[in-house]
Amino acid sequence: MTSTTGQPAAASAAVRAAEPRSRFRDLLAAEWIKLWSLRSSSWAFAAGALVILAINLSAAVADYNNWPTYSQGIRALFVPIWAMRDAFTTGAGMVLILATGSIGALTVVGEYSTGQIRTTFAAVPARRSVVAAKMSVVTAVMLVYGAVVAGVSFGLTQAVLSGRDIGLSPGYPGALRAVAASALLAPVCALIGMGLGAVIRHTATTIVAFTGVLLLLPFLLSDRHRWSSAVLHALPRSAWERLVQMGDPFASSPCPATVSGSWIVYAAWPLAAAVVAVVAVRRRDL
Repeated sequence: MTSTTGQPAAASAAVRAAEPRSRFRDLLAAEWIKLWSLRSSSWAFAAGALVILAINLSAAVADYNNWPTYSQGIRALFVPIWAMRDAFTTGAGMVLILATGSIGALTVVGEYSTGQIRTTFAAVPARRSVVAAKMSVVTAVMLVYGAVVAGVSFGLTQAVLSGRDIGLSPGYPGALRAVAASALLAPVCALIGMGLGAVIRHTATTIVAFTGVLLLLPFLLSDRHRWSSAVLHALPRSAWERLVQMGDPFASSPCPATVSGSWIVYAAWPLAAAVVAVVAVRRRDL
């Protein structure tokens, strides 16, 4: 009598051999579907963009209306400092940081809270590949989102100010740097949110931690002391503020931020977040 004990195992092995290994582009497609399968993603992107543009346009319209009442001192400083400030106000920057960081965090925390992450890792045991695909999709989407919002904000606000002949053109020295810094702020904050989400794995706690570090901590620091300024200048929000500023507004500071240092901050935070996310996902149980 022939034993059939090994037949199921042999058949299972044959099936596994016949199945193609998950390709990275398949993981990218899966993460793309996950990102847009929730209505909250589309609403969050749209609401964030509308609020950001509304804040910046409101500032530009206010300066347009108040221009006849401004003194000669204010008029002398308006171009380029105030004109660029209208395109990228601090309030709009904070909204962009919070919106993109929250969306980035939810792409990770959402799967853990629903338990979908178990299905994901059961289908694709290569956790590093899953994290890499998730971050690639979020980075690409946020880069496009940030570029559109920053470009439209700059174009609309300068169009309003051009009615008083005080608008800036894209070719004005430092203008493209400000637009690029605002566009890149979206993927930078989204990746930071993903890194925190991979470590904390709790929605409310992740959002609170993100808000505290990226939005509230700069208010507690000053550039009047070396240790405090070092921490302040190492934060993404402070780096963004330096990159969008025109002229040399920090010349009077004892420890001024630099443009090159701010770009380094832009590179260091998402890189560190990616490493933290990969390590946390690989080493911690579900």
